[in-house]
Amino acid sequence: MINASQLLKIDEERLIAKMSDYLHSLCAQKEVGGVVGGLSGGVDSAVLFSLLVRSLGQKSVHAMYLYDQDNEWSQGANAQHVADWLKIELKAENLEKLKGDESSFNTTAVRIARISPVINRLIFRLYRLFAKESPFVSSLRAGSRAAKTQNVVLEYIDRYADELYYARHRYRRQILEEEAKAHNWLVLGAANRTEWEVGWFVKGGVDDLPDQPLIGLYKTQVRQMAAYLGVPENIRKQAPSADMVRGVSDEYAIGMRYSTLDLGLDYLADGVSLEDLHSAGVTDKDVQRIREMKELSQWKRQGMAIPPAVDGSIRGGLRVGY
Repeated sequence: MINASQLLKIDEERLIAKMSDYLHSLCAQKEVGGVVGGLSGGVDSAVLFSLLVRSLGQKSVHAMYLYDQDNEWSQGANAQHVADWLKIELKAENLEKLKGDESSFNTTAVRIARISPVINRLIFRLYRLFAKESPFVSSLRAGSRAAKTQNVVLEYIDRYADELYYARHRYRRQILEEEAKAHNWLVLGAANRTEWEVGWFVKGGVDDLPDQPLIGLYKTQVRQMAAYLGVPENIRKQAPSADMVRGVSDEYAIGMRYSTLDLGLDYLADGVSLEDLHSAGVTDKDVQRIREMKELSQWKRQGMAIPPAVDGSIRGGLRVGY
């Protein structure tokens, strides 16, 4: 049975060369003395910082780990592990102290989410059972222009998500931008193409920054690069998570595996064939759900674009066999 890794495989060396050219050109254009970004301890930021160090050198790359009381301890340890591996300094800061706004980290939604990972997963499961869609899809619906009508349920979901998740991502972006301004650095985000295309990011947050070097790579391709670059195994093997709602991984919240999302999105972009898609186990129903997420999240992507130099689709010229 064919899989996403085979169908979406890219030429790693070609990507590294193109990424280096892109980063040097971007820094020259912006006239900055270095770059800074959030090192979360996840695979995306690990790949980003590995590419940054390879391209720009350790002295030009600056990493921050911005946490609060709801972050898992392991994420901070993972972020430090990546920094040590790359031999760069990691500046860890407590977001609550930096913002001086305790109420934002102690809302009703946050207090409920702290009770138990099991309860968090149960809430998500019950919501999907009764609403026939994930809370994530409902949040996209709440934010889309088509949903700007009187809908009490969607308004509540949007407010709940803002209290639980959105605000803290916007805080992280603010802190990074302040750090960049103080040192004449460029802020870079670690968003990947999969999350960008389905809207799995916070508008105005750290994954909505103007410059996102990995924005052209599907999650499958980011994982491929992680293996090629030698990212520590414990970072590569962990379940992707925004580390905001304990017990709820990215795939659980979105309601679909990344491999399915990647192949469905690539098919919609005139990439993989329908025959290969079905051979990989992706159904027409899966494609329909992916198309709906992409359409509902269009409002989030306004003003953002994929740099041609780091485009992991067939038309980007990085794919093996094309």
